Amino acid sequence: MMISGLSIGQENSEKAVENTIAKLFDGMRDKDQAALEAVFHEKAIMHTVTENGEQAALGENSVRDFVNRIAVTPAETRLDERILEYHIRVDGEMASAWTPYEFYVNDSFSHCGVNSFQLIKENRDWKITYVMDTRRKVGCR
Repeated sequence: MMISGLSIGQENSEKAVENTIAKLFDGMRDKDQAALEAVFHEKAIMHTVTENGEQAALGENSVRDFVNRIAVTPAETRLDERILEYHIRVDGEMASAWTPYEFYVNDSFSHCGVNSFQLIKENRDWKITYVMDTRRKVGCR
């Protein structure tokens, strides 16, 4: 009985993590500043890995800048990050998610990559503490 209870609890936690990540991209599509801010921990960090030839570079972005950029995107511009699948691991109050994605602007393909999320469960809600992503135009699905 204990094993099935742990399994159900694990599934519920994984689904809650997935829902938090989905809310991020719903907020991005809706350009909803409050919804975007609600999914991030106050100390969250964002990084992007870019490639220049064979050399990788690490770019940093604050959550505040990210949210502000989305909020001022023109109303007629539709930003749509489509998560292709979720790979989620949970250990107590900490979770990790690996999410391959495709990004579209006004229904036109822009780029693809992978997001790596770290989350913490705080006051019964999952909050994103860290996001690192890759972005490329080739080698996509």
